[in-house]
Amino acid sequence: QVQLVESGGGLVQPGGSLRLSCAASGLTFSSYYMSWYRQAPGKERELVAGITYLGQSTHYGDSVKGRFTIARDNIKNTVYLEMNSLKPEDTAVYYCKAHWGSATYWGQGTQVTVSS
Repeated sequence: QVQLVESGGGLVQPGGSLRLSCAASGLTFSSYYMSWYRQAPGKERELVAGITYLGQSTHYGDSVKGRFTIARDNIKNTVYLEMNSLKPEDTAVYYCKAHWGSATYWGQGTQVTVSS
């Protein structure tokens, strides 16, 4: 079965950095558009970043442009989210999503907390 397993979340001070990973299995990873979403308490889930099948194109939410970078490794079946200059408002559960045609899969999420 398809599994998406996020890791790398944790507690970080404002201005700090974190790198999230999402390891995929059970699917042809290089066929899938991969993205990161986040959901803060009491808020809707929002798109953070997305990357095309071969990594040739990326897309970012306005609130993270210039601070976050998405990348993928189609050999390791893993997508990454490098997060820099973190702010308290970046606090949320971060989810990995795989999408191809009518197929959509989500990971279980990893908590990121930005606080001093």
